[in-house]
Amino acid sequence: MAKNNPFFNADKSNPFFNVDMQKLLGDFKFPGVDYEALMTSQRRNIEALTQANQLAVEGMQAVAKRQAEIMRQTMEETGRAMQALMQSTTPEDRMAKQTDMVKSAFERAIANMRELAELVTKSNAEAFQLVNQRVTDSLDELKQAIGKQAKH
Repeated sequence: MAKNNPFFNADKSNPFFNVDMQKLLGDFKFPGVDYEALMTSQRRNIEALTQANQLAVEGMQAVAKRQAEIMRQTMEETGRAMQALMQSTTPEDRMAKQTDMVKSAFERAIANMRELAELVTKSNAEAFQLVNQRVTDSLDELKQAIGKQAKH
């Protein structure tokens, strides 16, 4: 029964993705349209999206790496701070050191958050710039592909 099904493939591939676009569009060509230029443009679109995705992945990897470094630094600083706090002799001295530690930790946390936000922003801006440029180029290519054949 499955062999009579037009969607059944012995190699289990999806018939909807196994399509030759040039054959499919061969019967539907409009005068004045350079289909080869359109296909080239679409390949460039896919390449740009792949490159933008790679930039995004690299950006997130950089953020994760920096977060791990921040965590390691924080743990080391906490250990040193606890030792310094334990060496305090008077309650007033402990309170003063504790206040300084809290203030310093808060300032570092804000600086670290800002740094991570800047890393994410930079990564997103690079990926967006790439996609934005590709959209602009793609529209220019589309206009040329349609106009090129119309002049002939």
